[in-house]
Amino acid sequence: MIFNQTWNLLKKEILLEWRSKYAFNGVLLYVVSTVFVCYISFHLSPGFSGSAGYPIVWNILFWIIILFASVNAIAKSFIQENKGRLLYYYTIASPQAIILSKTIYNILLMSLLSVLALIVYLLFFPNTIGDPLFYFLAVLLGSISFSTVFTMISAIASKAGNNGTLMAILSFPVIIPVILLLIRISKSAMDGVERSLLYGNISILLAINVIVIATSLLLFPYLWRD
Repeated sequence: MIFNQTWNLLKKEILLEWRSKYAFNGVLLYVVSTVFVCYISFHLSPGFSGSAGYPIVWNILFWIIILFASVNAIAKSFIQENKGRLLYYYTIASPQAIILSKTIYNILLMSLLSVLALIVYLLFFPNTIGDPLFYFLAVLLGSISFSTVFTMISAIASKAGNNGTLMAILSFPVIIPVILLLIRISKSAMDGVERSLLYGNISILLAINVIVIATSLLLFPYLWRD
């Protein structure tokens, strides 16, 4: 039952996005313009690309761009839903199906945007990556992590008057360890570190995602009743 409801709601989300492309085009424009501004700024400092600190700045800057792109894309998950549509959902679907469909849709959206952002980023800022496949995996893990966290926080904020300040405060304790783990994993992939040494960090990251999703499934029905 929940699977069918989730699948139908997910198809609805994808269909609406395909028709308008509002979130996709908006976030893609943000990513490209931000990368271009960083490109102009970095070229005002000749020789920086050859310095020892360039790979570290390259990696951190990429995750900062993806982080804010995720906020821009996912914060609208529940804001764009009017009261009439939410009431209609209340009559046809369970709250678990709604939060799951939103989470899966945001994961798909952010995975696509993150891969495109990485391609654009590499075009503007060439860099040597020791293990490209593992770095790509880190990007996908980051997309999943940001999507699960911000979808849950967006649902909570939507029930508090869509307070942007509340969303920032609630997401801060969760997103900081996530971003630190992603930076550590991706930097190790850039350095070509043995993959087996990173399994511990990946396990922690996956555990955080499982906890966030489980918390969403437990809390959202109570939020939905309000």
